[in-house]
Amino acid sequence: MELLDNLALGFATAASWENLLFCLIGVLLGTLIGVLPGIGATATIAMLLPITFQLSPVSSLIMLAGIYYGAQYGGSTTAILINMPGESSSAVTAIDGYQMARKGRAGVALATAAIGSFFAGTVSTFLVALFAPPLTTVALQFASAEYFSLMVVGLVMSIALAHGSIIKALAMMILGLLLGMVGSDIFEGTPRFTLGIMDFADGLNFVAVAVGVFGVAEILRNLEDEKTRSVLMSKVEGLMPSREDFRRMAGPVLRGTGIGSILGVLPGGGAILAAFASYTVEKKLSKTPGEFGQGAIEGVAGPESANNAGAQTSFIPLLTLGIPANPVMALMVGAMIIQGIVPGPDVATEQPDLFWGIIASMWIGNLMLIVLNLPLVGLWVRLLKVPYYVLFPIIMAFCSIGVYSVKSNVFDLYSVAFFGFIGYVLVKLRCEPAPLLLGFVLGPLLEENLRRAMIFSRGDPTTFVTRPISAGLLLLAVAVLVVVFLPSIKAKREEVFQDEE
Repeated sequence: MELLDNLALGFATAASWENLLFCLIGVLLGTLIGVLPGIGATATIAMLLPITFQLSPVSSLIMLAGIYYGAQYGGSTTAILINMPGESSSAVTAIDGYQMARKGRAGVALATAAIGSFFAGTVSTFLVALFAPPLTTVALQFASAEYFSLMVVGLVMSIALAHGSIIKALAMMILGLLLGMVGSDIFEGTPRFTLGIMDFADGLNFVAVAVGVFGVAEILRNLEDEKTRSVLMSKVEGLMPSREDFRRMAGPVLRGTGIGSILGVLPGGGAILAAFASYTVEKKLSKTPGEFGQGAIEGVAGPESANNAGAQTSFIPLLTLGIPANPVMALMVGAMIIQGIVPGPDVATEQPDLFWGIIASMWIGNLMLIVLNLPLVGLWVRLLKVPYYVLFPIIMAFCSIGVYSVKSNVFDLYSVAFFGFIGYVLVKLRCEPAPLLLGFVLGPLLEENLRRAMIFSRGDPTTFVTRPISAGLLLLAVAVLVVVFLPSIKAKREEVFQDEE
């Protein structure tokens, strides 16, 4: 009964005209940047963070959430029509989706992706509503030691699930932690690592770092290697799948939803891993595995359901624990901090309209996406023909204006340029920036809980291993690191990410 009351509060909040408008803006922007290869949800949300400073907390977070799961929809459009995934999680969809399009079944492939995504989004939104409250209740029992250990687990998982070398991912995480320490000491207020620059006294500007490392760096990378977009067709017809198509997609959609709902909670790239896991499962279960790669509808239905379910359930650790599961969730934490909200379990009790409004908006946003996306396929196709050299000056100007508007500080623009260069160098060195951003966001929280726990225990470090929950979480972190470095697991991990590339 309490769940129904909370959902009623959530839908009442999300259904206000203002929040509906920003939800619509979010899903449309998400679809747009998912359709346009080379931008991505992370870069777009980083660019839009300055705007959220002018909005109400509920409206801004609803819009950012809409951009995230809207991008999952949009990424499948380019994957199917031009064999160029707009989102990393849509890379698997391109394998069979593009082959379906070449056989004249582009409409069916797009409809399959939309139906699977909507079903997965609906189920996973229900799971978020079902499991978030009890997890929040548990999290309220955590003390500083438990929070420290939980953040250690989150950082270790982000390293384990990062692309490429584990050593490089570890280095990126440590660099993020160091950047998060720049500014004033959280307890004593004395400046540290500021290099004598007064603008660093309050720490590095989160918006500037995020826009630089993800937004500007992504633009530079795309300018270096802009791909020619060859759209397969200008008009998509035959959107309605046949009865046989529905029969074949039913199982993959259900299994993909389950896989995505579970893996989406994991820190790192849960939605991406879910898509690959779903494709692997469907290929192994299929009676005709030879059809995969040749236009099998199961190869579209399963991964699309998995990546959208994963996108939705990644909100569970954010809403219940204040722990980001991926770079986008880290940016959501940044948006909450900008709004003066302390991420964590207290949000559910102190701001229930925000907590449940975001959850309700997920289902509303998914409904908007399935109603709008298929009729607008023609528009998305035309947008694919816009050259990138026309888009990037507009994006750069938008970034600069947005970052400057937060504090009206020119130094922030220099920071964007600097971190944009750093982000580009990291890309060239094949270092994934996601662990860096997670380390930067969690670093101050990690330090605060570490020092608070040490103060409460009067300097006794054994407090982290004598408290059962804290000790269990630290053991889990150690176990994950040991497993990841096992030769067999390491080889399999490299194989998965090699396939994705």
